[in-house]
Amino acid sequence: MSPDYELEPSVAADTPARMKAIANPLRSQILDLVLERAATVTELAEAVGRPKSSIAYHVDLLVDVGLLRVVRTRQVRAIEERFYGRVGRTIVLGDALPAGAEPVNMLAEAQAEARVPSPGKMLATLRHARIPADRADEFFSRVNEIAEEFTTLERDGDTVYGFVAAVYPTDHPTLPEAGE
Repeated sequence: MSPDYELEPSVAADTPARMKAIANPLRSQILDLVLERAATVTELAEAVGRPKSSIAYHVDLLVDVGLLRVVRTRQVRAIEERFYGRVGRTIVLGDALPAGAEPVNMLAEAQAEARVPSPGKMLATLRHARIPADRADEFFSRVNEIAEEFTTLERDGDTVYGFVAAVYPTDHPTLPEAGE
C-alpha cells in the first residue's frame, strides 16, 4: 500500500540530529504511523495515547531534521490543520552515530513490542552461517527488498504485524577444521 501522499523512496539519517531523532521510540513510532497515511497531531496523539502537546513537540523536531513534512492542510473553523507525512519510505541509517548515542538494537525493539503469539501467528526462523562480510551485506540487501515489499502491502487486516530481519555477527561456536 502506498501512503496517501507522495514521498521519496528513501531518506538518509546521515546527520547526528537525524540519528538522534529516530533513536527516540516515540518519534520512531510516529514515523511508522504516517507511513500508512498522512496524519494530524491530534490523530497521532490519539493513536499513541499521549498528550497533543507532547506529540506536537516530537513532530516539530522530526520536521526540523527533515524526516517529516506537511503534505497537506485543511481549514477547520479558524485554524489550519496540518497533515504530516514522511519524507522517504525508507530511512537509511548513517554509518556514524552521534557522540553518546547507542546503536538501535532492532531485534530487541521487535522483541519488546511482540505480543505473546497465538498459535500459528508468529512465523520465525533463526539460522547461522559462517560467511564473509561482503556476502552478509549481499544477503541483507536481498532481505531488505522483501522488507520493502512488506511495507507496501495493503492495510486491510485487524492486526498490525511486524517484520524484522537482521544479519549480524555472533559468538556462535564453530567446528574446528576437519582433520584428514
